[in-house]
Amino acid sequence: YYDFPIEAEHGGPPVPLMNAKCEPIAKVPRGFFEAVCVQGSGSLASGGTVSFAKRDCACAEICPRTNQRICFDALDKKAFPWGRGASGNPITPLRSVAADTQVLPMGTVIYIPELDGVGRGSNEGASDGCFVVEDRGLKVQGEHVDIFTGHPARTALLNAEVPSNQGVTVVVDAPKCAHLAKR
Repeated sequence: YYDFPIEAEHGGPPVPLMNAKCEPIAKVPRGFFEAVCVQGSGSLASGGTVSFAKRDCACAEICPRTNQRICFDALDKKAFPWGRGASGNPITPLRSVAADTQVLPMGTVIYIPELDGVGRGSNEGASDGCFVVEDRGLKVQGEHVDIFTGHPARTALLNAEVPSNQGVTVVVDAPKCAHLAKR
């Protein structure tokens, strides 16, 4: 599972969040920087959204969990309320997944039966188990998917019902998920 860090929920000394042109986007608490450099997208206290732009950005701080220097793009929050996946499209909680695109190409629709009927929390109903590959990650390799949850609390709820890193069934082209297939 991966989620969407919110700057206001993190503390620590200020760290510059840089764009791909090595211009500062904002000074953010170190805790937020360390979360967003792993998760890929996050929400700034100013109301904006940031998402991964490129690795090996000479002007950026080193992300302690990945040892990468990550630069970000400032995005329009209306167009990308939850950030942007590697596909270039907005990511959506409990609909977008990150995968190894050598195994599951971008845009692949998958069904995960273990998540069908699992509650989304906050009176949002249950998941239908259908997802779209719209992202990838440095550590998402081989037969591995990371489900975008949007909120750390939702990640905790899902982990209690379907623990991460214990394996799930991934079905490609399931009829149940045909509504998500691009025409």
